[in-house]
Amino acid sequence: MISVANRPADRLKLSDGQRLALEKLSRSQTAPRRQVMRAKALLMAADGVANEHIAASVGVSPTTVRAWRSRFAEDGLAKLGQVRTGRGPKPSITPQQVEQIVHDTLHAKPKGETHWSTRSMARHAGVSRSTVQRIWHARGLKPHLVDTFKVSTDPAFEEKLTDVVGLYLSPPENAIVLCMDEKSQVQALELFAALNVLTGVVIGQCLPRHRHEEFLKFLRTIDREVPKGLGVHLILDNYATHKHPDVQRWLARNKRFHLHFTPTSSSWLNLVERWFRELTDKTLRRGSFNSVPGLITAIEEYLDAHNEDPKPFVWTATAESILQKVRRGRLTLQQAINQ
Repeated sequence: MISVANRPADRLKLSDGQRLALEKLSRSQTAPRRQVMRAKALLMAADGVANEHIAASVGVSPTTVRAWRSRFAEDGLAKLGQVRTGRGPKPSITPQQVEQIVHDTLHAKPKGETHWSTRSMARHAGVSRSTVQRIWHARGLKPHLVDTFKVSTDPAFEEKLTDVVGLYLSPPENAIVLCMDEKSQVQALELFAALNVLTGVVIGQCLPRHRHEEFLKFLRTIDREVPKGLGVHLILDNYATHKHPDVQRWLARNKRFHLHFTPTSSSWLNLVERWFRELTDKTLRRGSFNSVPGLITAIEEYLDAHNEDPKPFVWTATAESILQKVRRGRLTLQQAINQ
């Protein structure tokens, strides 16, 4: 005698197209697991298998099987992947809270800090750090990275920009292109560095001050490091030290050196700034240095490790694409001033 619980339910009616779609879904390796389970359950229901047996086979309750059958009878395949209102996990945060977190991330700063961390935003918004992390990841937000640049007022901006970008995209033959800058105020140190654009190798030197004498000393270091016979195109900023008369006289005697100046307020154009950022993140920010010699040792160790397996930073933006962005920035700034 068949019990009521195990009695087969009426066969679920399927068209040939519906059966074909459910069979394909039931074998899928990429569809959500619950959809695959539902497809298998509905196919068994179409074969007249009892709800309790179906439930045991796919690992759900008989009530769930009956709900799946009922919904399929009402909606067919159209809503197979949807979860009905009131079912499934409840959201832990409202859409309004999400938008507020996004707004504050982009348009506000924590008191006394330059940008939000997941911890500070979680405290601010009254949610968990993992919630903030999920929202930032979904929206592509990275508050710790700067994705803008200051609009330069340099009258020769376009000329300098085109010159530097031209070196990146079409470097001269029989020459190397070096991006050079100084990282100042590193615990009573000035770190001079020149990044080889093609290879990613960095020539670095720690010096006590940032004067034209130190700059000349670093130029001589570059001169020794770069093979004779190669021209040296040096990209650097407009700091007065780089244009000192003694520097000009040295350059006149060393004609393989060619200086290319970035526009004012355009450090983002100098690729060595990316290397400085990595040095800061990986060595300086979390390091504890009890003496200047200890700091120099740490910097030199990082420099040596980097040069053992250098990876160049690849520049892809054309001068024209940057100029279009700058024009839009200037227009926006002017509109804001006129309001």
